[in-house]
Order: sequence, then C-alpha cells, then structure tokens
Amino acid sequence: MRAKTFVIPMVFVAAAGLTAAAGSVAVGRVAPAPTTVTIKAEGTDLSGTVSSPKPVRCADGRTVLLIKQIGTRGGGDDIRFGMDTAGLQGDVYTWSTGTTGTAGRFYARVKPIEGCKGDTSPTVRAQR
Repeated sequence: MRAKTFVIPMVFVAAAGLTAAAGSVAVGRVAPAPTTVTIKAEGTDLSGTVSSPKPVRCADGRTVLLIKQIGTRGGGDDIRFGMDTAGLQGDVYTWSTGTTGTAGRFYARVKPIEGCKGDTSPTVRAQR
C-alpha cells in the first residue's frame, strides 16, 4: 500500500495563510475622509468653505490654494494666485483671500493630506 501525501491540505494551508495576510493589511488601512472645498466671488473678493466628516482633522487649519484659470481648466497654464488657511467661524470652516483686485476665473483646491482626501471647487468668475 502506498503512503498518502498531503498535497491538497498544504495548498489549502498556504492559500489560507495568504488570505489571512491580505485581510490583516486591509483591516489596518483606513480610507481617507472625503473633503469638500467651495468658492464664491463677490466682486473680486474670493472666499469659501472646507468641510469633511472629520472636520478637526480635515478642515481646521487646512491650506486652500486659489488658482487663476488661464484658458481651459487643467490645461497646464493655470496660475497659483494665492492661498489661505481654513479656520472655524461659527460652526463652519471658512477661508478668504479678501479683495484680490483681479478679475478672472478662479477655483480653489485643497491637496490630500494624511487621512484626508483632496478636492477642487468649481470655477467662479470674479468681476470688478
């Protein structure tokens, strides 16, 4: 009588080990929180808000970049025009560049940071 080998159980054990290892990586990783940045123009005064389900981590003190759109949005010729830091005003995290004195099309951007996604606002038109 021939001795039986345990090839199938060894493959099963190896596959189970890979599954357990992959599962532990997925459990340890937390998805970044969504973040939303808005912009509005009142004349050439540009301002907006930053919001997130995790506001203390993702909105408070968040750097907001003001981008002047030149030509087609995202065409590589847009200009970083200014920046501000979002701060709590009432129960909303706001940012403002004040009166820029410059007319044109602008949008705001927050870059991703650890634990928080980035976002880009729609384009608005500032007019004198």
